[in-house]
Amino acid sequence: MTADDCRIWRERLGALVLGQLGPEERAATEAHLEGCADCRAEADALAPMAGVLRRADPERLGPTPAPPPYLADRIARQIATERRVTRRRRAWVGLGLGAAAAAATAAVLLTTVFSGSPSERPASQTVAFQGLPKGVSINASLEPRPWGSDVSVRVHGFRPGTLCTVWLRREDGTRVPAGSFRYVYAGDTDEPELSSGLDPPEVTAIGIEAGSKTFIAPIHPHAGASGTSPS
Repeated sequence: MTADDCRIWRERLGALVLGQLGPEERAATEAHLEGCADCRAEADALAPMAGVLRRADPERLGPTPAPPPYLADRIARQIATERRVTRRRRAWVGLGLGAAAAAATAAVLLTTVFSGSPSERPASQTVAFQGLPKGVSINASLEPRPWGSDVSVRVHGFRPGTLCTVWLRREDGTRVPAGSFRYVYAGDTDEPELSSGLDPPEVTAIGIEAGSKTFIAPIHPHAGASGTSPS
């Protein structure tokens, strides 16, 4: 798991070791730590510091040191210098705006010629999973891209920390991975953005493996609704 994947969890480690997380966030974070050695090591490193903070006595701390009297003048001079530099940069930027605008217009024209007009591109397709367990909801959408498809997924009602793996199915039944994410906790508003090399017309179903369960929503061309088959 990359550092970017763990960002949301590492932001909560301080609150975890200080006991400031709610029950659902705490359960989800602890579930992530069980499977991530890097985050677990960072939490272990923070734990002793949390213990020291609890023993700190504010009554024994000294007064907050006052800034030196010349600091305000120094900051004002620095701000004035930065403003003069910014004005010079704006003057140079203004000289290049005409050329930049011409280049941008040419790029748009080339994109239109080689990619076709927006009306010629297929629209995004939304899939609502049906027949799910009580309290569970899954929605997904396919957005056409030059390289294939963007896959947006929104789930609700799984156990906090559940790993969700998403795949697309071809006409021949082959499953093509689209990525994975971890369901954080109930009420989470994150909508994972995944991707696949398959174009939307090639996709016959979207599948999500959540823990030991698999949910499949068939996609029928020119049809808005679809079903779901848990297994």
